[in-house]
Amino acid sequence: MTAPLPPAEDAPSPAAACADEAVEALEFAGWLIHGRQHVAPKRLFAPGPDEAQLRLLMEAAAAAPDHGRLTPWRFVLVPPAARERLAGVFRAALLERDPQATEAQLHDAGDKAARAPVLLLAVADLRPAEPDISDAERYLSLGCAVQNVILAARAMGYGSGLSSGRALQSRALREAFGLAEGEHAVCFVSLGSVAHARPVRHRPEPQQLLSVFGA
Repeated sequence: MTAPLPPAEDAPSPAAACADEAVEALEFAGWLIHGRQHVAPKRLFAPGPDEAQLRLLMEAAAAAPDHGRLTPWRFVLVPPAARERLAGVFRAALLERDPQATEAQLHDAGDKAARAPVLLLAVADLRPAEPDISDAERYLSLGCAVQNVILAARAMGYGSGLSSGRALQSRALREAFGLAEGEHAVCFVSLGSVAHARPVRHRPEPQQLLSVFGA
């Protein structure tokens, strides 16, 4: 039987190869995190994530921390065929808070529904299924889920933007999305391609964000 050949002198050891992979993973994570930026929905264009990619994004969301395994949130996709209906919801929401809104203002409100190729509504579930788990923890879980979604979308090559506003608290929107008592619309998540990326804004310095207990 022929003896196996010794490894080449320049072949990396398993430990070195593993270390190299770890460095590459950290570099990629840094690219995802530090390069992420808000992109206004009006600056997001087709194509956006397709059905298979949306499934992967929801799998990423499902990996968010979740005390008690409540899954205290959900996402609602607003497909292109439903954008005109959403425009009507935005106009109705404006009239709820301002019955004297002008035609121009109503047009601008409705126009927001057509922006971004993929639009998700993020909903927090604060119903008392487990009263020992606070609303703050549930919102935190949703925030982590949203971050997972937008980072995974960035890994796919897409930009993202979060948008809120008073329409989210309107009766018109709650009824249109079928929100139950205790559910709250938190933000819209817009996803799509970015034609022209802008410089990433300045972020706080690490020393501004960390203190030492007892120091």
